[in-house]
Amino acid sequence: MNFLEKVATLDRLPEMYREMSNDEKRERIYEIKRILGNRLFIPGHHYQRNEVIEFADATGDSLQLAQLSKANRDAEYIVFCGVHFMAETADMLTANNQHVILPDLKAGCSMADMADIAQTEKAWIELQKVYGDTILPLTYVNSTAAIKAFCGRNGGATVTSSNAKAMVEWAFTQKQRLLFLPDQHLGRNTAYDLGIELHEMAIWDPIKHELVCEGPIENVKVILWKGHCSVHEKFTVAQIEELRLTSPETTVIVHPECTFEVVQASDMNGSTHYIIETIRKAAPGTSWAVGTEMNLVNRLAQQHPDKKIFSLNPTMCPCLTMNRIDLDHLLWSLEELMVGNLHYPITVDETTTLEGNLALKRMLDRPS
Repeated sequence: MNFLEKVATLDRLPEMYREMSNDEKRERIYEIKRILGNRLFIPGHHYQRNEVIEFADATGDSLQLAQLSKANRDAEYIVFCGVHFMAETADMLTANNQHVILPDLKAGCSMADMADIAQTEKAWIELQKVYGDTILPLTYVNSTAAIKAFCGRNGGATVTSSNAKAMVEWAFTQKQRLLFLPDQHLGRNTAYDLGIELHEMAIWDPIKHELVCEGPIENVKVILWKGHCSVHEKFTVAQIEELRLTSPETTVIVHPECTFEVVQASDMNGSTHYIIETIRKAAPGTSWAVGTEMNLVNRLAQQHPDKKIFSLNPTMCPCLTMNRIDLDHLLWSLEELMVGNLHYPITVDETTTLEGNLALKRMLDRPS
């Protein structure tokens, strides 16, 4: 049964959780955490709701949390508060006696879903016909286990938004060209920063099953998968231009999952960690417009009341799939553990794990 089939057969949230007050839910979660002790580890992604982050034993980005899960050998249960691909990575890295649980299977990632393995295998065949054995696949860690495994068995690797430049440089020591999955914007922004011109990049459209490029096809160095983050694509140059008029003292800092035009128009761009650290170190009284997920922006504003911090998009909503996990679903998962049930366990098969871990290892063995 694939992921979408699982989602279609989900159980309804028991009514009892809707009848409990938030204080009752919080009290019960804390009680279960005390009972399970070191047997339970709750990683929480930066983009999660505050009501969930409250119970996280660690917060961070997806790979960081998967690595912390791997390092926590005492944890029998890893209740991953993030999205599906993150829990997959945690399962790939952790030991066989550890169980990774996603509190709500509907917590997915539209970007990761834009590159499925069937589409990727078909694209690889067509691209090999055009370019032969000159392409190395790289995938953003925001991808499914199957796509990570595809890169692993074809000599490629994973990348993060923090080490994308180093990994793209490495890729070009291996092959003449690279296929960058699944986020075209991170791939384009990274390649451009390394001196690759836009006309040297092409887009693979998995729906139309075609390669789109501006210049001669033989000059293409980077093939970008036509995928994107639905949150980061909502930031626009018009928003930056309006801000320049109304608040010229404000620094615009955005994530490289934003479009090329937005990244070029901003003052600074970088990974989630980079954004967090830059604002943390900023002088009191400074003003920041942040182009990333709203839960994180609001949390940064709460953590740094001495600075003015707000979203670059004034109408931005939190990531819908990230927000699937709430107090109700977290408590439901924990209550099921108390009666011996693994509620929504995430398991990756052995072959996919081996090949996916190979892609991860190639990245982790490189300097960032």
